[in-house]
Amino acid sequence: MSIDDERLLDEQQDLPELSALDAKTRCLVRLGALIAVSAAAPSIRREIDGAVSAGAEASAIVSVLDAIMPIVGRPRVVTAAPKVALALGEDLDLLSDEP
Repeated sequence: MSIDDERLLDEQQDLPELSALDAKTRCLVRLGALIAVSAAAPSIRREIDGAVSAGAEASAIVSVLDAIMPIVGRPRVVTAAPKVALALGEDLDLLSDEP
């Protein structure tokens, strides 16, 4: 087994008994892990895209940030929040307080 081996990921999708987690939960867990290690925006976007494709709503994705904050710390979550917002299609200019 190797990390990010697409063949293994395809096998897991074809054979659900290889994983105790459904696709949506797996993506949300992986998203939490990526935020914990301060991953780059493309990695976070990939997991969010996977979670949304598997049926996750934006509220579930934001709940991941809330759930991991006591473990990884507020600064790490605050750093990840814009990456998550962009991956969810939010316009960051609309979120600023400046005119």
